Amino acid sequence: MRRFFYALGLSLVCLSTAQASIDTYEFSTQAERERYRTLVEELRCPKCQNQNIADSDAPIAMDMRDEIFKKLEQGESNEQIVEFLVDRYGDFVRYKPPVNKNTLILWYGPGAFLAFGFLMVAVIVLRRRRSVRAEHDQQLSGDEENRLSDILKQYK
Repeated sequence: MRRFFYALGLSLVCLSTAQASIDTYEFSTQAERERYRTLVEELRCPKCQNQNIADSDAPIAMDMRDEIFKKLEQGESNEQIVEFLVDRYGDFVRYKPPVNKNTLILWYGPGAFLAFGFLMVAVIVLRRRRSVRAEHDQQLSGDEENRLSDILKQYK
């Protein structure tokens, strides 16, 4: 029982040290608040790799959220804000990067590998069928087997 209370106390101490970043931005309308929420959820944190900036506690994510809030207050559109952040941090901040020469492998690579795999399976299956046919074609007919057995009997 004593171990249980020690474990409970330790977990409470650990939980009390964990703090989430809470943004205290004040928006003039509910629409702006929704735009802000949409933007911070659809952009990726450059430091955290696969976490959006809404969930990230990294300093760079906090700076990005501040920048988005300022741009919203200035009246910029979502596209302008995203383009500003892409210019600053690269296409990596988007979860869905655009199709261009730098991202072709991301968009078409998996399909090309899948097609290559299907092609390899088809080649293997066709080769096996040919080898089975070749083995079948090498088998002797009934007349040939009788003739061969007669020849073998002569030499015994």
